[in-house]
Amino acid sequence: MPLRPHLLAAGVALGLAACTSVPVAKTAPPAQPAPTAQTLNSGGVMPAEQARVHFDHAELHFAVDAATQSIDASATLSFTAKSATDTLLLDLDRNLPISAIELGGQPLAASAWSNPDGRLLIQLPAPLAAGGKVSVTIRYGGKPHVAKKAPWDGGFVWSHTADGQPWVASAVQGEGCDLFWPCIDQPQGEPDLVDTYVTVPKTLAAPGNGVLVGITDAGDQHTYHWRAKHPDTYAIAINIGPFDELKADYKSRYGNTIPMQFWYLRGHEAQAKQLFAGFPRMLDFFEQQIGPYPFGDEKMGVVETPHLGMEHQTLNAYGNGYKQDGYGFDRLLQHEFAHEWFGNQVTNADWDDMWLHESFGTYMQPLYSQYLNGDMDYFSWLHQLRLQLRNRHPIVSGSSKTEEQVYDETAGPGQDIYNKGALMLHTLRQLIGDRDFFESTRRLVYGRPDPQPGNFKPRYATTNDYIAIVDQVTGRKLDWFFDVYLRDAALPRLDEQRDGDTLKLRWVTEHGKPFPMPVDVQVGDSVHTLPMRDGSGQLQVPAGSLLIVDPRSKVLRAMPHVEAYRQWMKQQRAARK
Repeated sequence: MPLRPHLLAAGVALGLAACTSVPVAKTAPPAQPAPTAQTLNSGGVMPAEQARVHFDHAELHFAVDAATQSIDASATLSFTAKSATDTLLLDLDRNLPISAIELGGQPLAASAWSNPDGRLLIQLPAPLAAGGKVSVTIRYGGKPHVAKKAPWDGGFVWSHTADGQPWVASAVQGEGCDLFWPCIDQPQGEPDLVDTYVTVPKTLAAPGNGVLVGITDAGDQHTYHWRAKHPDTYAIAINIGPFDELKADYKSRYGNTIPMQFWYLRGHEAQAKQLFAGFPRMLDFFEQQIGPYPFGDEKMGVVETPHLGMEHQTLNAYGNGYKQDGYGFDRLLQHEFAHEWFGNQVTNADWDDMWLHESFGTYMQPLYSQYLNGDMDYFSWLHQLRLQLRNRHPIVSGSSKTEEQVYDETAGPGQDIYNKGALMLHTLRQLIGDRDFFESTRRLVYGRPDPQPGNFKPRYATTNDYIAIVDQVTGRKLDWFFDVYLRDAALPRLDEQRDGDTLKLRWVTEHGKPFPMPVDVQVGDSVHTLPMRDGSGQLQVPAGSLLIVDPRSKVLRAMPHVEAYRQWMKQQRAARK
């Protein structure tokens, strides 16, 4: 998910502050009841009934009517019981009324199911033993929730192009898949396989996740059939519009060929071609730094959307309006594409681990800047991130969370899971070195050190999984590092004192935790490294000598000038109100 625009103001021009520059005439959303709190929440503790089943397959059919902003849909869902169960518990917005449910092809009595608040409980006619399989078909439809400000406030975006043609997209990361299809709205609710059928007028196209199985005609309409393996539940998306398509093949350094596809609005061909020309270099960067593109047997896909963007697996939503900002690439597209590795290939086991998606996804932009243009752009980017840190809540709480609890700017870490986490990764890279940093990253993403196309599949990971990987690769115990950066809200502070010609340094952490972070100190023309093994160190600095602590900006720490700037900006904003 991209950064929230209001956090990119305050003189820090990150280029995401405005939504798409494509001329769009917005349609007022129809009046509808708000989804229940159950539907608006995504994640948290998984109910026992959902934990008892494995999600094998979802076959989703959507007929989309842009004129009425409604869908007519059915979902056939297949499960295998991991333990005995007599119920199926799914999530579906109650504002999409269910007309019928079939179990194993047989109609189910209305008394056998209920969906009072968006949690659909289906009573099985007979208990299902461990290893048993069940298939349920749910027929439903209506007006899906309209996004107020996608992608941050999720739902459907009903828009149209400058010449009046429908332009539709879904973006549901925050609220979850249950806004438009019956699912298990949990990070670990991924189906093994999803077949999606989208029926639209022949004047429009419906690009989707995975590979295109086929297009069938029926009168003045046609149906797109897409198939995707192991998609994140929120990564399944509807996209409809008058698109043209750019296509090419990428010859991977791993020996496979990856289809590249970009669906763009007609009339944007010149801009689209320029953006598309950067696809191979982005792929090369990620494959060189991290490892094989995880969905090379499907596609690298992008679709132009009437909202800013989202990491929909193999079909990244792009609505950045083809902006340029002086870094030589489209930051929004590169960030969303990073999530193919950090989010779609490796998925957080719980929303409390969401930093694994967003911190790594955000760090890929300065890394890509360094790859393209060298250190100046890399450090410029990091400094922009540094000016935005809030440090009000820990990045990781240690307990199961919903998406809203994590992204909440007042009660949760919010944007610190992007910016603070990315700066933490920069510090970790300086501490353990490039070899171990990228080796650890590779093992996090693929679950193995030697990924090759075909020898890995999407996986889940937790914060503790990553810490264990770093410890294994480095041969060190680095709990102290992650305890302070992930589990404390405040940044470590480096206390400096002078005693004659002696400079004394001491790390101070929020809860007195040990923090043996080495510190470089430049004295004159020489750089000295203080090991700080007990959290303190000292160095002779003759009076009048040039003194720079951490001259290469290796360590994320509390900085008085940054806090002074943030306080000044807060005062400026208050004065403008």
